[in-house]
Parts: sequence; C-alpha cells; structure tokens
Amino acid sequence: MKNLLVPTDFSPEAHHAYEVALQLARHTGGSVTLLHVLEDLDEAGSGISTLGGSLGGPGIDEIYPIKLLEATKRRLRALVAESAPLAGAVPVREVLKTGPIGAGILKAIERHHIDLVVMGARGHGAMEHFFVSSNTERMIRLAPCPVLAVKHQHVPFAVKTVVFPSDFSEEAGQAVEQLRETLAAFPEAKLHLLHVLGDRDPFAARQRMEAFAQLAQLPPCEMSEVNASRTATGIEQYAEQVKADLVVIPTHARSGLSSFFHTSIAEAVATHAFPPVLTYHFSRVQPAAEPIPASEYAYPMFV
Repeated sequence: MKNLLVPTDFSPEAHHAYEVALQLARHTGGSVTLLHVLEDLDEAGSGISTLGGSLGGPGIDEIYPIKLLEATKRRLRALVAESAPLAGAVPVREVLKTGPIGAGILKAIERHHIDLVVMGARGHGAMEHFFVSSNTERMIRLAPCPVLAVKHQHVPFAVKTVVFPSDFSEEAGQAVEQLRETLAAFPEAKLHLLHVLGDRDPFAARQRMEAFAQLAQLPPCEMSEVNASRTATGIEQYAEQVKADLVVIPTHARSGLSSFFHTSIAEAVATHAFPPVLTYHFSRVQPAAEPIPASEYAYPMFV
C-alpha cells in the first residue's frame, strides 16, 4: 500500500478516495499518483466551430482542447495543493492522460508500478459520470493490483475493525497472503471472519472458519455466521452492524473457483457497502486479461 493511484473525475466520491489515499500513504510512508483521463479529447472540440481556418488562425475547435488540457492541469494541481493538511510531506504527483478511461488507468498502473488503486464509487442508479459503478467494477475485474473502493468521506481514516467475508472453502487459502499484508498495515485492527450461510450448516461453517484461522496463523479474531438472501446483502449488513472500517474481499472471475469468489459479489459490495472495500485477486492466479488495442496507448501523457 505504498505506491497509490487515485483516478479522479473531480467528483465528491473521487475526492473522498483521494483523502483516504493521502491518509494511507502517510500511514505507510508511501506516495500518491493522481490521475485524470480525458476521454475522446480529439472529438471534444470538433463540433464547436469550423470557421477558424478561413480566418487564417486557429479555430475554436483547435483552441478548445488546449484550453481543456490547461484547465484540467490547474484542477489537478489544486488537488495536489490540498494534500498537506492530511498527508504532510507525502509525495503527490499529478498525471493527465487522454484516451479511453479504462485503458488509461491500466496503463498508469503499469507505468507507475502501482501497488493499490483507490477509486471513488457510486451504487447503481446514481447519475452517470466517470465513477458510476461500472468503472469501479471493471477495475476490480481487470486491475493487476488491489483496488480500494471509497464511497463516503472518512476523515480521519482509522482502521480499527476489518471484516473478511468468505465461504472458507479450499480456494480461500489462496487469499491468506494478501490478508496478512493488510492486517500488518493496521496492526491495531480487530479482524472479523464472516460466513454468510444461506442454506449451509452453521456448525460446519464455524469449523471451516476455525480451520482457516489456524492454517493462516491469524491473530485472535471474531467469527460470525449470518443468514441472508444474498451474500452481498449479508456482508453489507454485517459491516454496518459492527461499524467496520474496512471490508476485505478476495476475488477472481474464474468459473472453476467457488461461486463466492466470483467478481459479481465483490463488485456489489464495493459499490454498496458503507465502509471502504478492498478487493484483490488470489495470489496464485492472475486476473483475466482484456485485450487493449495498441491505438489506445497512442495518446500523449502530460505529467
């Protein structure tokens, strides 16, 4: 959690994510890269004016993209200037890219060696903009590093209660390494292991949780079973009940794994639960690749 990326569209949710990232970076001794992606910049001014050429100078359609870039740079720099009260001397770098949003984020992860993406999120039904749920969900599926989804303001961001939901099947053992790393970052946090039962035997669920905790050599933790019609709903309700500061969900979009670990559950919790939700892929499998045309990387980067 030292090299953090915050994609922003300057929305309130993105600002909440930025605040959390700054506090995390200060806590871990890390840095923050603040990213804005201007989508379809080449078409941004194409329909505004076609009169400039006949006047012998640049037209509005040529000036508009330049002004948009300049205005966006100013907004990014203003955000960087806000960092001192929350993060002190934490290094914050602003990056401006043009092109498709998803490709821009994935390329920034690779180029800047990102450990964690911190994204603002909205639930389904919110006004369409950059951080509708589909964008966060896409990064949960495709990002090669963990993704932290933030929906509300958390100042201060103090992690005292961590909820780890799972079905504690054999595949859950692949999630242990990242869970340990998360707990190591917040050594004072109390861990809650959660099993959403559905129609499962509560006694068997408790045995599986105990076996998982012993195998993973976890610190003393709470173990709970809850009944819910939907797994995601059970997680959200339990997180609210215990006033969780962080929900940690391992996931992978592979049909061969337990249905609990399908990305749909992580995506639903990440865009609906109140506390920040950290999702990551299993340590022994890689996220499914999504082909990105080479043309999508052909846009200039402004740093």
